[in-house]
Amino acid sequence: MKKYLNYFKNKYILTITLFTVYFLFLDDVDIFTVINHNYKLHKLEEAKVETTIKLDSTKKLLNRMRYSSELESFAREEKLFKKDNEEIFVISYE
Repeated sequence: MKKYLNYFKNKYILTITLFTVYFLFLDDVDIFTVINHNYKLHKLEEAKVETTIKLDSTKKLLNRMRYSSELESFAREEKLFKKDNEEIFVISYE
């Protein structure tokens, strides 16, 4: 124990130790805040990739919808639209 106290009698080591403790734990941008921000950044980058994939698929779908035949087939298959004289039966497998 006395050996460690001798280290802190040196003013440079004491200053470096206090400076390090202050910047790691007591400052506004401490180590925990940096880790938390990196975690949030990683989650946002994952969400950006997912959103980009969804955006690309939506753009492809909109390009297909420019033709009336594609628009009608999409409405009938995906949104279950029907003509006035038709009935729709939905069969789902569990």
